[in-house]
Amino acid sequence: MSSTLILSVIVGYFILLILISYFTGKSDSNDSFFLGDKQSPWYVVAFGMIGATLSGMTFISIPGTVGAVDKLSGEIPAFSYMQMTFGFFIGYIVIATVLIPLYYKLNLTSIYGYLKVRFGNSSYKTGASWFLISRIMGASARLFIVSNVLHVYVFQKLDVPFIVTVLITILLIWVYTFRSGIKTIIWTDTLQTLFMLIAVGTSIYLISDNMGLDFNSFVSKIKDKGYSQIFFWEGKHHFLKQFFSGVFIAIVMTGLDQDMMQKNLSCRTKKDAQKNIYWFSSTLIIVNLIFLSLGALLYLFADHNGMMEVKDKLFPAVALNGGLGIGVSVVFLLGLIAAAYSSADSALTSLTTSFCVDILDFKKEGDQRQQIKKRKWIHLMFSLILVLGILIIQLIGDESIIYTLFSLAGYTYGPLLGLYAFGLITEWKVKDKWVPVLTILSPIFTYITVTNSKDWFNYEFGFELLILNGLITFVGLYFLKLNKQ
Repeated sequence: MSSTLILSVIVGYFILLILISYFTGKSDSNDSFFLGDKQSPWYVVAFGMIGATLSGMTFISIPGTVGAVDKLSGEIPAFSYMQMTFGFFIGYIVIATVLIPLYYKLNLTSIYGYLKVRFGNSSYKTGASWFLISRIMGASARLFIVSNVLHVYVFQKLDVPFIVTVLITILLIWVYTFRSGIKTIIWTDTLQTLFMLIAVGTSIYLISDNMGLDFNSFVSKIKDKGYSQIFFWEGKHHFLKQFFSGVFIAIVMTGLDQDMMQKNLSCRTKKDAQKNIYWFSSTLIIVNLIFLSLGALLYLFADHNGMMEVKDKLFPAVALNGGLGIGVSVVFLLGLIAAAYSSADSALTSLTTSFCVDILDFKKEGDQRQQIKKRKWIHLMFSLILVLGILIIQLIGDESIIYTLFSLAGYTYGPLLGLYAFGLITEWKVKDKWVPVLTILSPIFTYITVTNSKDWFNYEFGFELLILNGLITFVGLYFLKLNKQ
């Protein structure tokens, strides 16, 4: 596929996004930017959240994990990710029944306002700071994937440095989000989710057709290769480890994440926000199964054609260099860009929102013109921070970004899990000024435990390190509780 055609697809796609931004972003007020004036239809939010949740990382990394042999255990992950997906579903039910009613009751713009009400200002600032760190890392990892693919298959051939590719990637996001934020993103996410799902479905059809596979023969082949196994009862993919990790990952990376909850808080009512979560969580199970099926098909194709690429390199290699024709290449690029930007644009908006509301204390009664001017500069600042984050991810160079992200999330979201769990389960007040210290020590203790767990307990931690980190924070808060209530 020529660089010119790839650039044409990208330019055409972003012209469409900018047009949507123009029609939806005529107001640049803080109410529009932060909460979309609380007028977002729940079904639009629900559909758009599929793309925002999956992201470019899922688009490439999840299919790439299916047939990749684990270097330590020798296991093939196959469809083990579905175990986490089942856990996600339970986590989303907790969000819909516990967290959303709480956020609407307190009429929050930033969800970390709950920590101020429950514990005090230091806990509030600490929770918001952990979100900023977590979201910067997550968005950087997601954007690295699309930036790297665009660089390898387009800009590198034109002798354009990687940093210029990254700057172009971020600039395009900034252009259509800096004015109206979440009000625009609700609709661009919907379009991007549609493109992503069309891309996955079309890719499966075209690759299957190329290999002469109908549905029955496809199912038979993935069984023969051992790719279709869902449930594992030993090793790092043990069902209980994956399932409960999925429950808590969903709670923290959606329910305790300003990025994802900002969309829900833009719905008209609490019931609308809950309907959104119920519909979205059910659909996500089917969508993840489709992604894994695509992964199995990609490994079958690579094996049949002697291709050596695995993990995050597999889908781009098959789509762009697999000799499948221009149709697969075009839909792959559209799906990749749509998936990556549907999460990255909302991340940039939520970072701006949290910093303005939680750190700078923007208030409705303040000078709105000054606040809007300052908000736009902050939006630009976080755009540049994401550029730096992407460059750091490039230096790390992990082949399977999604597993790296979930591991990092265990360390950065763990303190938030502990804070919210303690606040919701107990009625104790705590020594608020010591909470920042506790949330720094907790990930350190978690890292020490996880690193030595094989020697100490003959147990190897996976994504459940998030639960351990939250538990350490919870126990620490118990020791910080005030004697008099």
